[in-house]
Amino acid sequence: MRPRKKRRVTPLKIFLRSLSQMFFLITKRDKKILVVLTFMSILMSFIEVFSISMIMPFITLASSPDLILSHRYARMVYEFLHFSTPLNFAFFFSFFLVGMYLLRMGYSVLFAYVNSRFACKKAHTLAQRLFMRHLRISYLEHIKVSVDKIRDIVMSKSGSVMNSFNALLNMLAELSIILFLYSLLLITNWKMTLVLTAILGLQIFFVTKYMSKFIRNRGKVSSNSAAKSFKVFSKFFGNFKITKLKDNYVEAHTLFAENSLKAAHANIAYQTIQVIPNKLLETTGFSLLILAVAYVLYKYGEAKMVLPIVSMYALSLYRMLPSVNKILDQYNIIFYNQYAVNSVFKDLHKPILEEGNLPLKFEHSITLKNINFFYKMSHPVFEDFNLTIQKGQSVAFIGPSGCGKSTLVDIIMGVLYPNKGEIWIDNQPLNPQNIRSWRQKIGYIPQNIYLFDGNVAENIACGSPLNEERVIEVCKMAHIYDFLSQHRGIETIIGEGGINLSGGQKQRLGIARALYDNPEILVLDEATSALDTPTESKIMDEIYAIAKDKTLLVIAHRLSTIERCDVRVDLGELLAQKPANPAS
Repeated sequence: MRPRKKRRVTPLKIFLRSLSQMFFLITKRDKKILVVLTFMSILMSFIEVFSISMIMPFITLASSPDLILSHRYARMVYEFLHFSTPLNFAFFFSFFLVGMYLLRMGYSVLFAYVNSRFACKKAHTLAQRLFMRHLRISYLEHIKVSVDKIRDIVMSKSGSVMNSFNALLNMLAELSIILFLYSLLLITNWKMTLVLTAILGLQIFFVTKYMSKFIRNRGKVSSNSAAKSFKVFSKFFGNFKITKLKDNYVEAHTLFAENSLKAAHANIAYQTIQVIPNKLLETTGFSLLILAVAYVLYKYGEAKMVLPIVSMYALSLYRMLPSVNKILDQYNIIFYNQYAVNSVFKDLHKPILEEGNLPLKFEHSITLKNINFFYKMSHPVFEDFNLTIQKGQSVAFIGPSGCGKSTLVDIIMGVLYPNKGEIWIDNQPLNPQNIRSWRQKIGYIPQNIYLFDGNVAENIACGSPLNEERVIEVCKMAHIYDFLSQHRGIETIIGEGGINLSGGQKQRLGIARALYDNPEILVLDEATSALDTPTESKIMDEIYAIAKDKTLLVIAHRLSTIERCDVRVDLGELLAQKPANPAS
């Protein structure tokens, strides 16, 4: 059986696909605004055409004012407004034209503002949608995507989509102008207009056909290079101490320069090739007009009789050719950003499980019934696993690395959904409708405390409404307030990653953060494993004291950490049946 031939995707199909993806990204309200903008662009075109169409009568009138009396419609206006002489009418017509051009200028500025406002607002709402989507995706989906990729798609690619929308709006505006002016030229001299159309149309066809693929590839290179640059930033600046110790500045610079240079070359090629259609059409259009005048001069010895028509064509082409060039530019911009639009479209097109915040009380127990869980392309981590945790108990999960300790706690916290089985909170099943309410009852202290570049209060509240009294209270509970008082209190700046703090101080801030929302359940995911034994012992004493009225779930390797726990769940016996899983 012969392999099926790959269907050739034409530039037009790619362009139309990109447009359909862009329309998926906008709301019904946005589509209504687009309709209004289309009508505004038509009005803009009418003003443009009207102001240009008045040039030929003005030149005729200026060269011979008495002609006003021989033109039927002009004579009607002349008599209706009671002008005393044709010269007075010519003066009036001059000021009228100046007023028209002032009106055109004002409306052009207004239209540019409305267009830009729509595109920039769209970029803003799109970035918000992407941001919220990545906050709402499941933890399992999140760990498959790097933070650099999320940053790139939210901050960079959403901007590229905005550029595409701006290009589309500009295309609509310029297309309306061309249609009106083209109609005017057809009325003036349809034969000359069709000849110009045939010559310029063939040029546009070949230019777009051979340039589109090249431009799209340059856009893909630029987009990929930007994503890789974000990755280089995280690699070397996120591990700055390691970078210093390894002294690998040359490697860092080489990687960054390599991606930066690729993006630069892609942009150089794109910006250079953008100039070609503009200059080619300008040269061809005006050369044809010059040759036409030269031909009339050669045949008749003067060009007076065709001067108004040639002036009309010159002005029309002077306005139309930039519009044609702008349409080609905007077409190329949409092509250039097609890869970014496609990435955003795919990102927003993926379904997300809707999670609710229905009330959920925890008064008695957490019960896991016949829990089955497996990561994609792996053996089950748990099969028909059962466990009951009473409220107020302290439960330790122990076992060698890879036995599923962290995975089990993630399931209990509602961060991971089991593939099969149920979790009951008292007599109510945990489900997507109440999962957010459940998560809000949990305070989580990981091994590596993430601290951002801000003050202590901001790091402890971490997105929750900031209450300074509560921040001070939890700092005292975590025994770090005395240290902070020696500096600027809860306004102390801790630096990126808590670089200004010791390991123990970071953990205490992590404890304060976990306690801030007054959770009913406290989870320690190897929270003290990186600390020395005396510091760990002291912090665990403080945690047990704080958690005396809470349910405590502890993952630990050191037995000294869990010696005071009420229940120990040893998951090591499951390891023999399953391969090690790096998620635990």
